[in-house]
Amino acid sequence: MRKINVLVWNEGYHEKFGQATKGVYPDETGIGGCIAEFLGEDEEIGEITLRTMFDEEEGLKEEDLAKADVLIYWSHVCADDMNDEYQTRIFNHVTKRGMGLILLHSAHASKVFTKLCGTKTEELRWRESCDKERVWVIEPQHPICDGIPEYFELEQEETYGERFEIPKPDALVFVSWFSGGEVFRSGVCYNRGYGKIFYFRPGHESFPTYYNEHVQRVIKNAVKWAAPTNFPKMQTGWTASLENKN
Repeated sequence: MRKINVLVWNEGYHEKFGQATKGVYPDETGIGGCIAEFLGEDEEIGEITLRTMFDEEEGLKEEDLAKADVLIYWSHVCADDMNDEYQTRIFNHVTKRGMGLILLHSAHASKVFTKLCGTKTEELRWRESCDKERVWVIEPQHPICDGIPEYFELEQEETYGERFEIPKPDALVFVSWFSGGEVFRSGVCYNRGYGKIFYFRPGHESFPTYYNEHVQRVIKNAVKWAAPTNFPKMQTGWTASLENKN
């Protein structure tokens, strides 16, 4: 069985300029490096490429995207600054080639998610107050929930709350409750073109969320779910009649 190649893209801003992130993810590769490390423990995952917005072409070079079966995308404060051309590259690889896309935490506000969803996706309640997050499984038979308990808890996280301005998901996998009272659709799936998309809310840069075993399992499961299958390539444009070949 061919292994899944993953491009882990982390904005990288907080690793460069945020002391809180350096305290939680002390390795210079930060959040992206932490994700790459636990993905590398899975025998079904092959080559892992790690990039940030400070790399050439904002870490979204065509050759890196072309070899990726799945792109994991973490972003926060620089979403509006990203080059439209490189965001369109992601869009095309998802919709035309079937590359899987996993959007983490504040990547709901990324240009590519907005373009894929056809709506402005950063509208929501939020508060950074160290609330507890309880993540509830909504679709227990979904592949992303394999090995996940009925719910799991993160003792400290940034709070997000409804209403979350996204289109109706193809699958609502997780819903979160916060100790401040908010609820949030924290795990949603979409199909766009040939590609599969999963948005997963937990992962604020100043909390150790990506060390949590359940969060790691969710992301590993999502990579396997989102990876493209050997689907038939459908013809578009002008097409000769199948019934009049003579």
